[in-house]
Amino acid sequence: MTPPPQRPREPLPPPSSAPRHRARRRSTRPVTAFALSAVAVLLAGLVVFVAVRAGSGSPTTTAAPPATAVSGGNAAGAATSAPDGEKILALADHPILQNPDDGLRNLACELPGWHSDQSSAEAFFTAADECLNQAWGDFLRQHHLPFTPPALHFPTGTHFTTACGTIAVSVATAAYYCDDNLYVPFRGLQTDQYGDNPGVYLALFAHEYGHHVQEVAGIMDAVWQQIYAVGQNTPAGLELSRRKELQAQCFSGMFLGAVVGQGGSVTRDMYAKAWRDQDSRGDNTSGSNDHGTNAHYAQWWRTGAQFNRIAKCNTFAAPASAVS
Repeated sequence: MTPPPQRPREPLPPPSSAPRHRARRRSTRPVTAFALSAVAVLLAGLVVFVAVRAGSGSPTTTAAPPATAVSGGNAAGAATSAPDGEKILALADHPILQNPDDGLRNLACELPGWHSDQSSAEAFFTAADECLNQAWGDFLRQHHLPFTPPALHFPTGTHFTTACGTIAVSVATAAYYCDDNLYVPFRGLQTDQYGDNPGVYLALFAHEYGHHVQEVAGIMDAVWQQIYAVGQNTPAGLELSRRKELQAQCFSGMFLGAVVGQGGSVTRDMYAKAWRDQDSRGDNTSGSNDHGTNAHYAQWWRTGAQFNRIAKCNTFAAPASAVS
């Protein structure tokens, strides 16, 4: 029998040297009331809460650049548990987001030492993937959802091909997720900037893995249905993207919060450096509008890290002001 979740009894305190949350900064391109009302009308006609058998096709998905996060769109209706082996297409009312006490089981994650070279990075992320499979696999199976690990790829060229298209490796492509495949091109990791800081790389990898959690659960299919309906580059579509990305950010924080200080390789120093690094990532840094402001990017990650409660990662139930 799968053991029940074991969560910290109290929220983890912020690292002593980490800054407190900064004041929220609104996007320079806020979603208008008209756009939000249009989303509500469109959502009313969408079949959002649908059980999909494992192995069925899903919309093509891409991961966010490492410097941003957030996506949105509230779903109406009440989701119900799906039979074993089926995902549930739902957003705010997805069953995994409802229990306020539910989170990842605390576990010891053993990782090799970080060295900034291709082979060492591959060993590090392969071990991290095993920890993430254990943490999220246990969680999803407890909710009777299908779980298969993502396929890992380590591209070495300047471009790599995915079901989502050909991707150019750049500073905005440190990791990439598409249809059950997770890509980590070493050239995109910016090791000249981040050096030997494994906590930063682990948080980034856990964010992209968060998209796999969304895929397995059915959240990814549900959000892309809505994005396609409203248009990917419309204000409503960009807000949906931000909610999607911020949830992956919160899932990343949950994982680090669950494994830090548990006797494995994830130390308080790694956790603190990952915590501080979140301030440098987001739409303010990238100049985009599909992931969320730097302040929101950091805020959602830290919420996941401190509380390890998946209900607190329900970005699809958050007000628009929290995902701008």
